[in-house]
Amino acid sequence: MSTGSEAYFSNQHAVITGGASGIGEAIAERLAETGMRITLMGRNPERLSATADRLKAASQQADITSPDDVRRGFAAAVQANGPVTILVNNAGSAESCPFTKMDDDLWDRMLAVNLTGTYLCTRSVIDAMSKAGFGRIINIASTAAQKGYAYVSAYCAAKHGVLGLTRALALEMARKGVTVNAVCPGFTDTDLLTRSIDTIVESTGMQRQQALAELVRNNPQGRLITPQEVAEAVLWLCNANSSSVTGQAISVAGGEV
Repeated sequence: MSTGSEAYFSNQHAVITGGASGIGEAIAERLAETGMRITLMGRNPERLSATADRLKAASQQADITSPDDVRRGFAAAVQANGPVTILVNNAGSAESCPFTKMDDDLWDRMLAVNLTGTYLCTRSVIDAMSKAGFGRIINIASTAAQKGYAYVSAYCAAKHGVLGLTRALALEMARKGVTVNAVCPGFTDTDLLTRSIDTIVESTGMQRQQALAELVRNNPQGRLITPQEVAEAVLWLCNANSSSVTGQAISVAGGEV
């Protein structure tokens, strides 16, 4: 990496929501390697503290579905590490259920954590980025933002909403030096996927290996995506030379989309 790149990255403060595990942890680790100042944001204090200590990063405990928590968390992050120049909206959750059996609480949960949380966090940084004339907002949106999957209609609806927000906000910010993009992973080897397999096994009686094979089958390459592959896509969007890439849905899915 050139000295110019080192200077560029060392001037960045990246906040990663859901940064204590899975894809978020891989993103945090990759961005930390560049010399960025990193703030992890999440709900689990023990996991958050452990990951932050390992990466020598800052952390803020916050529930991204709570406006008060988000305001407090971002204010503290700015006070500790300076203005947020990169926001990675990674926190999310997926629950599966046939549409005809879904209750209002599940619907509300999926929209709150996957869509409203993205809105609240973005709202916390967008004005400062716009005034500074620079910013990177990267939404981890999933291939569920680009296509439908059975039994996760609420999750798909929320992630489609994230992609719509991404595209609309990219146009509003196009002349302000702020890019807004979505990274859309396919089925990725994380704890979230493990929980999805648990649900499939419980609801269908399918064997775990068979359930995993059903998910892998969606990827034309016949494998799961790794969190590190998603992290590389995020890093590329953070780069100074990616300033003309905005409003995009970057699929990391082995050709599925």
